[in-house]
Amino acid sequence: MIKWGEEEGKKDYAGIGKAIFAWSWLLLSDYHGEIIRTEEAFNTGALTFSYGTQEEVYAYVRQLSHEALAYLNSATADPTLSTADAYMFGGDLNKWKKFVYGVLARSFHHLTNKADYLTSYADSAVYYADLAMTSNTDNAMVKFASTGISGNSNFFGPLRGNLGSTGIATETAIRQSAFMANLMSGLNNAFPGVVDPRAIYLLRKNTNGTYKGLNPNKGQTVITANDRPESFWGITQAAGVNNTAPSNDANCRFLFRNNSEFPVITASEIQFMKAEGLFRKGDKPGALAAYKKGIELNFGMLISTYSTNVPSGELLTPAIRDAFTANPLVVPSSANLTLTHIMIQKYISLYIHGTFETWTDMRRYHYTDLDPQTGQQVYRDFAPPAGTDLYANNGGRLIYRLRPRFNSEYVWNLNELNRIGASALNYHTKEQWFSQP
Repeated sequence: MIKWGEEEGKKDYAGIGKAIFAWSWLLLSDYHGEIIRTEEAFNTGALTFSYGTQEEVYAYVRQLSHEALAYLNSATADPTLSTADAYMFGGDLNKWKKFVYGVLARSFHHLTNKADYLTSYADSAVYYADLAMTSNTDNAMVKFASTGISGNSNFFGPLRGNLGSTGIATETAIRQSAFMANLMSGLNNAFPGVVDPRAIYLLRKNTNGTYKGLNPNKGQTVITANDRPESFWGITQAAGVNNTAPSNDANCRFLFRNNSEFPVITASEIQFMKAEGLFRKGDKPGALAAYKKGIELNFGMLISTYSTNVPSGELLTPAIRDAFTANPLVVPSSANLTLTHIMIQKYISLYIHGTFETWTDMRRYHYTDLDPQTGQQVYRDFAPPAGTDLYANNGGRLIYRLRPRFNSEYVWNLNELNRIGASALNYHTKEQWFSQP
């Protein structure tokens, strides 16, 4: 699409292509670390490829982003664009520009552990955040035609059956975590006693009418039957453990319906990036304003997009939102604002759809780093798996990257994988460049 757009003078298509390219290269590198060099990746005449550094990929992401903006700023929307872009922004080039600015903000903000973050990256992260999504109407949301076939339906909907099927063992089907359930029900010490009214949108109750979740690698059967959470499709587990997808999504909510829109970058996430950047720069009043706005935007997205099948008596309203943010345990004074406040509310706002960005955040904090203001973990009460709950090849260490594909690259590109250390059994525990000092 990029090549065709450049050849045909369709700057809108070329710019959108480069925007998606920038987003995907950043995600790819944050997922794997070192990856095939950007200049070699599409060489169809080569049989083996060299790997570049993550720092090189980050530079390429920014190059692509600025190339995308140059095209988008000088483009006239093609008459076909609204149809071609029907499942993202409907041909709105201004929203594509904001998407690119969001990618740029991420690329600078991921580097909080670098010694020069405050002098070189924080201002850029905040600058691009201010140019990115500012309201939920700007959100980058993938839409689905959902005509009853797998290919155009939401990945998490029951039609596709990806969260639990006869092919997934009883103990490994996907369920909500105890960490998230405790956060939403007031049992996490970051927000003690605060019951989050968004819980009914994001999580499922159990037969007892409470929110409980699973601990990593412990499964469902260790939980008392009446405390086992429903599946994300609303299937009760009290009588056993049922991983079967229902025949329709009439009891499904949030991202678990067949046609649910899927967020890619949201205005809420942008505000939390800005809040952390300003906090680190010492601007606590500015950080607090962005933090509160991030919460409000997340409420707004849930209200406007994800109220389907939520019980009428538990629907969110602006008044409920305002009461929540008026609680000083949730939104404290600027002097009492902490990294824990910011990162955990961001965790909630990215729940399910922002999995990769949340993982990037948690790796930046090495999962259990302490908040210097409180002396407690930034991700308060989060307990990563340990001991025998970790894969034996981890050597007791946590995961920081995904290995290259288990078969193909280890067959035809082994020499290069050996060079970067990817043949080591615990390569997946090697910390990535973005989170290192």
